[in-house]
Amino acid sequence: MSVLNIARLGHPILREIAKPVDLKALTASGGDNELQQLIDDMIDTMQEEDGVGIAAPQVARSLQIIIVEYEENERYPSQDDIPLSVYVNPKITHYGKETASFWEGCLSLKDLRGLVTRPQEVTVEAYSREGKKMVVEAKGFLAVVLQHEIDHLLGKVFIDRMTDLTQLAWAKEWQTYWTEKESDQGPEAI
Repeated sequence: MSVLNIARLGHPILREIAKPVDLKALTASGGDNELQQLIDDMIDTMQEEDGVGIAAPQVARSLQIIIVEYEENERYPSQDDIPLSVYVNPKITHYGKETASFWEGCLSLKDLRGLVTRPQEVTVEAYSREGKKMVVEAKGFLAVVLQHEIDHLLGKVFIDRMTDLTQLAWAKEWQTYWTEKESDQGPEAI
């Protein structure tokens, strides 16, 4: 397993619609399954970069794969844990009506934070890394993380979802000037 390079904003792959994963190739037996190796490498990369999620386009692969995981992180002290989960060919099939704003960051836009408003509940249909169909009813932080990562598969980054670019900040300045101000308004996100 290895840590992969992160595609940063400006890399054309971040603006492409990712290709669906061939489920037969995903579940092919044998010791040299490239898709399973990619998933392992994405997990290593996300953990090395201290991320909450990662999408295949962020490691310069045009494939519909996202990975999420969150356990007690100093950046998001008030958020619930998210177990390590792999989503292949994920699609959001339902958006809840309630929305909330979260401060999002991104491995591809390192050291930037932006206030993004998103639905607080989503239903995601996808396949596991073993090729099993799954339906996830996500709320709160997990719903935000999934929407953020699925956006990468659609050629979008969080700044595309911002309605007020005056709410875009470098992480250090966000920490200094915004975290106390926003703490009463809700948690920050990815």
